[in-house]
Amino acid sequence: MRDVSAKIWTLRTAVARARLLCSPESIRLIEEDRAPKGDPRPVARVAAILAAKNTPQWIPYCHNVSLDWVEVEFNLGQDFIEVQVSVRAIYKTGVEMEALTAAAAAALNLYDLLKPVDRDLKIESIELLRKTGGKSNARQLADSAWRGAVLVCSDRASSGEYSDASGPILMKGIAEFGGELADYQIGPDDPSKIQSTLRGWTEAHIDVILVSGGTGISSRDTTPEAVAELLDRRLPGIEERFRSYSMDRTPLAMFSRAVAGIRKSSIIVTLPGSPSAAEDAIDCLFPYLLHAPSILRGDGH
Repeated sequence: MRDVSAKIWTLRTAVARARLLCSPESIRLIEEDRAPKGDPRPVARVAAILAAKNTPQWIPYCHNVSLDWVEVEFNLGQDFIEVQVSVRAIYKTGVEMEALTAAAAAALNLYDLLKPVDRDLKIESIELLRKTGGKSNARQLADSAWRGAVLVCSDRASSGEYSDASGPILMKGIAEFGGELADYQIGPDDPSKIQSTLRGWTEAHIDVILVSGGTGISSRDTTPEAVAELLDRRLPGIEERFRSYSMDRTPLAMFSRAVAGIRKSSIIVTLPGSPSAAEDAIDCLFPYLLHAPSILRGDGH
């Protein structure tokens, strides 16, 4: 079973279709309500909905998804019946298997109810037509060229007392989502030096700037104040989203004072300095964060 604990909740949709070949006489029996076991469509519809809800019992590696909506539609052709199933859920993983399982169950029930009068039955296909939601659906946000930079604020890391662990994670994330690393620096928890570095990067129009460290409550944690003074506009939605995501994983995230905002044409996001916080930032914010540089360049929503 795949670990989806790092994924975020988004609206997931999927549409699947199954096609049952049958004789023209079977189609006439259905249209005239003369099938020996009654109209097979209501039974197939209920079976499809039940199958969608119980997909993990059929497909062992599937997660238990709380479905928000299942719709089953039928199309009668001259010698076939098509079943189309649409599924919606707000969850961390997709619902394509739920849609496919539902379509398969509908086709099997149609087969069962028509087999007394039709020897030509054949399930011709079961296919996924489309799906949306999650990072795979937002990957196009990373298609445009963009540049990122990482600033690690840490007295001990800048003095060589220990090696920086969060910066490499953030740089790997930038590369994973198609970004060019413009710069990477490690500096002390000094507001004036933090601001000097950020001024230079925003003047150079670096698209996304990730600042790691100094967002806690110790006397040297001054990164939020230093960054907030530079921002033209705050982006509270990013701050709220990241804190909410982190709080689901560790209650200590309630001490984070991370801020995010815009300076000139750059997005600046401050993060806690731990490696786990860096991993959370990549999992939570990307590729969705890359919508911002696109808007600031005037590309539109």
